[in-house]
Amino acid sequence: MKVPKFQRPFVWTEDQALALLDSLRRNYPIGSLLLWRTPDRLKTERDLGLFQLPSVDDLSPTEYVLDGQQRVTVLYSVFGAEDADPGFKAAFDLRSQEFVVLSETETAAHQFPLRWLYQTTPLLNFRTRIQDLADASELQTRFDALVNVLTGYQIPVVTLRDLSLEEVGPIFERINSSGTPLSIFDLMVAATWSDGFDLNDKVDEITVALQPKNYGDIRGNTVLKCLAAVQYDSVSRERVIGLRKLSPDPKQINKLVQKTTKAILRAVDQLLTEFRIYSLDFLPYEAHLLILTHVFAKHRTLNANQMKRLRQWFWRTSFSERYRGTNDAFVTKDLSVVEQFVARGVGAVASDFGNPPSGTELRNAVFRKNNSRSRAFTLALAKQHPKNLTNASPIDTADALSVYNKKQFHHIFPEAFLRKLDPKIERSRLLNFAMLSASENNLVSDADPSVYLPKLIADLGNEADAVFASNLIPLPGDYDYANAKLETFIAARLPIFEARLVQLCDGAA
Repeated sequence: MKVPKFQRPFVWTEDQALALLDSLRRNYPIGSLLLWRTPDRLKTERDLGLFQLPSVDDLSPTEYVLDGQQRVTVLYSVFGAEDADPGFKAAFDLRSQEFVVLSETETAAHQFPLRWLYQTTPLLNFRTRIQDLADASELQTRFDALVNVLTGYQIPVVTLRDLSLEEVGPIFERINSSGTPLSIFDLMVAATWSDGFDLNDKVDEITVALQPKNYGDIRGNTVLKCLAAVQYDSVSRERVIGLRKLSPDPKQINKLVQKTTKAILRAVDQLLTEFRIYSLDFLPYEAHLLILTHVFAKHRTLNANQMKRLRQWFWRTSFSERYRGTNDAFVTKDLSVVEQFVARGVGAVASDFGNPPSGTELRNAVFRKNNSRSRAFTLALAKQHPKNLTNASPIDTADALSVYNKKQFHHIFPEAFLRKLDPKIERSRLLNFAMLSASENNLVSDADPSVYLPKLIADLGNEADAVFASNLIPLPGDYDYANAKLETFIAARLPIFEARLVQLCDGAA
């Protein structure tokens, strides 16, 4: 049995390990182990924090732990290791009837080192030693009970046999560790590893190339999907796992990595320059990067008409939330649909990818960081080259959108002001937001809009119209800011934003 490299680092504390041992003593269930028996050779791990697994020969087939790594590691370290081996050591205190961390210096006569449980001579010597203690009879009874329950405890084991990596993949993805789904990327890294090849190194090549563009935090799963999109015109799990077939041929995998790297870089360049997406935090959907990578793997450059269709697809899918909750099969279908639409204008029309939100939808939309429509709203604002409402200075959108920072987004009707006005009012309406440098945001604070906005207009003077227009806010001459109310302001801003979104969804630059 081995622990594959894709498993997460050991995270249990000593207290958690002792609690597991106590569950064994009390005959409580500790859950089953899930093993995968396969002739495939996976990259494995022995040293896990204070715990260490024994060295195991490379046998075929081998059983790899898919679920239960933390428990297996504790059990091996406590019961299976030799006395001199490093790692976690525990003992059972027969007097307090508690498991304790074994002292490195001296062990009390009534404390039984658990590594002796399956070592006949040390176990018999300990049994003899406690006979000299005053409470020997009671300690002997407790000791016998401990040995009986620990040696008789049975842990359910589920072993997956005769399954390929492609078949294990879906099972693996559904396993949870600490509430977090395990990653198919980690499984692939272990499964494609050999003495001369490590998939993680290839993925690192791509992430390193993206670091200067602030996209170095791209997830390994996303990189694998990009590779599959370029190689197979698909991002399905089966195709992603199928990439392992390329690993025996260094030339083939290196060629694919180089081609994919160039395609992703071209895609990111478009995200940066055309859509003002300076960080993955503001990418509406992973699907956008996958599809763009697929497009630029087939086309080094796009002409003006192709760029217009690309913009139509991006804005329409973002505002209509086309990829919300979709699966890989849906995105795979769009790989070819979008490529044909962008490159040749065939196979689809712009409206097939969705439409701008209706006036009612836009009026009631709420700003949420992880919502694609909110992200698209922010990107639409950034394309306006907005200026600070307080002083007309240009807002550095590259800085503001390089990482999500709520201080860069200003409630035109401040949250605190609205809360005092009506605690039940929705304070984060999408049309109540504008971009504002963090330092300038603090100047506005929780001021009454009917007071601070007229003052800003007066301070801005002749620049007021240009500043307000750059933020898609009603011009001072078109709205009575001295009597500003949230609902009337949103009603006045709505047609301005609607018109701009229609332009973007029609492919305007």
